[in-house]
Amino acid sequence: MTRMDEPDEFISKTRRKKEMRQLQDVGAALVDLSREQLARIDMPEMLREAVMECQSITRHEARRRQIQWIGKIMRKVDAAPIAEQLAALEAPSKKQTALFHVAEKWRDDLLADPLAMGRFEREFPHAELHRIRQLLEATRAERAAHRAPKHLRELFHAVNAAVQEAARHT
Repeated sequence: MTRMDEPDEFISKTRRKKEMRQLQDVGAALVDLSREQLARIDMPEMLREAVMECQSITRHEARRRQIQWIGKIMRKVDAAPIAEQLAALEAPSKKQTALFHVAEKWRDDLLADPLAMGRFEREFPHAELHRIRQLLEATRAERAAHRAPKHLRELFHAVNAAVQEAARHT
């Protein structure tokens, strides 16, 4: 083969392997979805059947081979729309995780810093501030007595409710 016969765009073996691995990863993410979530993803029927079959496989090596097969099927279809649909499914959960982290930080700040309650009141004026103050006192007493963290969990739920409510309004 001469230089003129080669395609304009050379794709290295490393890059091809990386692209195949990415498709396989998308396929593995499809396998991890629930049946309801999977039903919402638009994909070729052959791919859907391979994914559903993989969900029923429990043996590690057989599951690995099936995921490789799913990756091979995905090389034959346009995987970009499938990956976009997967990302859209995961986006709300990433937002939820971020909000949980914000609530955890507020809870920890409220317990550690007496001035944090003032900042919390300014940022979340709609929150059940009286309830949160009660839970702060109960949590401190609970910690001093080395009891189970019942009030600590309740405090987190109250703070999280305020954070979630604020996120809905922004």
